[in-house]
Amino acid sequence: MDSQLPERKRKVKSILVSQPESQAGNSPYLVLAEKHKLKIDFRPFIEVVGVNAAEFRKDKIALGEFKSFIFSSRNAIDHFFRMCEEMRVAINPDWKYFCTSEAVAFYLQKFVPYRKRKIYPAKSNIADLVPTLKKQRGEHFLMPTSDVLNPDVPAALAAANIKWTRAVMYQTLAANLSDLSDVKYDMLVFFSPEGIKSLFKNFPDFVQDTTRIAAFGSTTHQAAKEHNLIIDVPVPSPKFASMAQALEAYVDEVNKGK
Repeated sequence: MDSQLPERKRKVKSILVSQPESQAGNSPYLVLAEKHKLKIDFRPFIEVVGVNAAEFRKDKIALGEFKSFIFSSRNAIDHFFRMCEEMRVAINPDWKYFCTSEAVAFYLQKFVPYRKRKIYPAKSNIADLVPTLKKQRGEHFLMPTSDVLNPDVPAALAAANIKWTRAVMYQTLAANLSDLSDVKYDMLVFFSPEGIKSLFKNFPDFVQDTTRIAAFGSTTHQAAKEHNLIIDVPVPSPKFASMAQALEAYVDEVNKGK
């Protein structure tokens, strides 16, 4: 079924966002909810579990031997510094941190002083970060990750001949969503392929029917298609870089005059 068919353009009254609610007081989702009188709930579809130091040691990665690190998420930052503490690795003030976005870079100040000469943010993804990494000639980077890694990451680093080591420090698991079995939403919002997989692990007989799907990122889009889901709001798009912007435009359209 085509996402543009009239029967899929029904009014949206309720949305389930498959991630934790932002603690920011000016959340665009709250603005959207107030503007259209929507019910917007937040529920993580995945949970992150840290790999313990004993398991990590089996990979024979010596954290103290690295001085440059690549971070693609807040989870990666949290578990990197947790692992340093558990393995009693002292934080070197000369370490350099390369982040795939400004938001990720800003989060580093929770653990280290925010000094621009030691923290290098990209605009939004690994491809944006590659030019900066290439300037660090001869450097060997360590990248803390989940057990699930977007294939775009190793592909971009390999294409640029970046020397790097992957350090799996946490696992991404499907959350228990059994309490949602009798709950119906007009729209489900996903940000990762793991979220899509969690939906079907919890509800293997899920039928989309008139439920609209909003999905962020190419790998999430691919996971949705593999499960024969119709993506009504694909993000990013030529018009919208953020999920909040795309949702607002979609709701404006389908709720207009209804």
